[in-house]
Amino acid sequence: MGGPSDGLVSFLKRFEAVVSARQYEILTQGGMEIKLAEEKNLVGCCGIYCGLCPRYQSTAKSRCPGCKVLSLTISCKLYNCCVKKRGLTTCAECGDFPCDKYEGFFEWDSFVSHAVCHPNLERIREVGLETWLQEQAEKRAVLESVLANYNDGMSRSFYCIATALLPLDLMKKAVSEAEAAISESSCDFSDIKAKAKVLRSLIENLAFGAGISLKLRKKPK
Repeated sequence: MGGPSDGLVSFLKRFEAVVSARQYEILTQGGMEIKLAEEKNLVGCCGIYCGLCPRYQSTAKSRCPGCKVLSLTISCKLYNCCVKKRGLTTCAECGDFPCDKYEGFFEWDSFVSHAVCHPNLERIREVGLETWLQEQAEKRAVLESVLANYNDGMSRSFYCIATALLPLDLMKKAVSEAEAAISESSCDFSDIKAKAKVLRSLIENLAFGAGISLKLRKKPK
């Protein structure tokens, strides 16, 4: 039997190109390119965006690849119900949300704040997953810039929590004011500790003014 015809080969190549283009669809907002397929790996079904998590932003060997990938190896009752049982991406798609599986979940935090979960899921319902991912990826871009320029080795978790909880405009304002303050002072631009002190103080003041606590809430014993 001969090989596939030229027409079939041509069709398969076109089909492969279409699938590839769909899988790696690029979304652009404000000049920022987002690979949608990759970003979806950073969506926790509970509304957590893993791109703002200190464990995802870690450079250690134990760095977490994100909830969607991690859930393949650990058990999570929310993931088991939402993704494995119902075939959904997030609980925002579920008519039963919020259900009893979330009892207490929004009132305490782990190493990330759960305070953003319910609002994030409501936002996904309002604007759709792709638009929400664009918004979160813009936050991640700000966070990663901050980590590259203001991380004194002890502030990664603080910056991650602040970026997750504060509106994007407040984080941008803090960075802008930090840059201005450092430029006007005698601070050495290579002194990361001094720069971190300036930025952290500005973030804390803006959070306080907005009535937002940047402290993680412990789960009751």
